[in-house]
Amino acid sequence: MSTSEPASSSITVFLLDDHELVRRGLHDLLSLEDDLEVVGEAATAAEALARIPAVRPDVAVLDVRLPDGNGVEVCRDIRSALPDVHCLMLTSYADDEAMVDALLAGAAGYVLKDIRGADLVGAVRRVARGESLLDPKATERVLNRLRGAEPHDDERLGLLTGQERRILDLIGQGMTNRQIGDQLHLAEKTVKNYVSSLLAKLGMERRTQAAAYIARHDEHGNA
Repeated sequence: MSTSEPASSSITVFLLDDHELVRRGLHDLLSLEDDLEVVGEAATAAEALARIPAVRPDVAVLDVRLPDGNGVEVCRDIRSALPDVHCLMLTSYADDEAMVDALLAGAAGYVLKDIRGADLVGAVRRVARGESLLDPKATERVLNRLRGAEPHDDERLGLLTGQERRILDLIGQGMTNRQIGDQLHLAEKTVKNYVSSLLAKLGMERRTQAAAYIARHDEHGNA
């Protein structure tokens, strides 16, 4: 007999933010609502990735900036493993880049950190119902920009660090994360983090897209 299972009507929520005061404020705010239950918290990406699968919340509220990564990477990993978990991103400012990251990671939306308490509660409920908080017009604008980004390949490659560019080249050679790690003397998990970062910067979701992209780029460069 389980004693930890919440009432069927409760929306379970997980909080990820590296600032304790922010987490405490969010916890206290959401706990005032009869239909919301905070079932877990984390201060780092690593903690979140370990704890979220254990509690399987309805909604994960994820801070974008973290000391050991970012909420976008957490969202991408969680949505891949647990597609029923709806992710709501917390950002300090709203712009197209934030929208791109949220879209590619599979987030249901993002809210600003200065959002009114009642609005945040409403956002959590909407996300739990499967609704998207991503504005359709803004989404369309971002997707159109991505479709038109091909002429600016060099600009996108310029966003990558030297290590990310080396890893992208090895992805283009068909190497797995483990093989890349052996080649560059990196842990497989470290390679995975680099891959997530470079995919986000390139506006891509899968490594197969990155492999095709770098092959096409090299082909044009050698033409």
